[in-house]
Amino acid sequence: MAEATARSDARGAGSTFEKQDQGGKGGGQRGVPGERGRTTIAEGVVEKIAGLAARDVDGVHAMGSGVSRTLGAVRDRVPGGGKSVTRGVKAEVGEVQTALDLEIVVDYGVSISDVARDVRENVVAAVERMAGLEVVEVNIAVSDVKLPDEDDEDESQSRLQ
Repeated sequence: MAEATARSDARGAGSTFEKQDQGGKGGGQRGVPGERGRTTIAEGVVEKIAGLAARDVDGVHAMGSGVSRTLGAVRDRVPGGGKSVTRGVKAEVGEVQTALDLEIVVDYGVSISDVARDVRENVVAAVERMAGLEVVEVNIAVSDVKLPDEDDEDESQSRLQ
């Protein structure tokens, strides 16, 4: 009968799942083909899933602190830089569990506690469904409120027409 074991990458860079065959009838039974081998999930994968799930919540204006958003805006303008979906997200991935820290900017006028609850629910559902890891905590830091009359730092407006 196959016994499930899990172990963490020595660098802490991801999670590894492995099924080991403990023998069976005739000693040569190898188990179900889908259970052979190992699957590794990197922290960056979990961060991307969580970042996209958090951005899907109404009331979340942006992810990350002002400094990281400013640096990200510069990086986004560099050819090949692309938008970073992991901005404002940090994941710690263990053997079968993960913990997440998110930094968000909310829109003015929304209930911060409601947005934080919705972000937690959406992130937990997405990570558990896609990565198969148990999410033990989602810590959310609200670093700013986007006022209606503020210009986005990510939008560049030229003075020339």
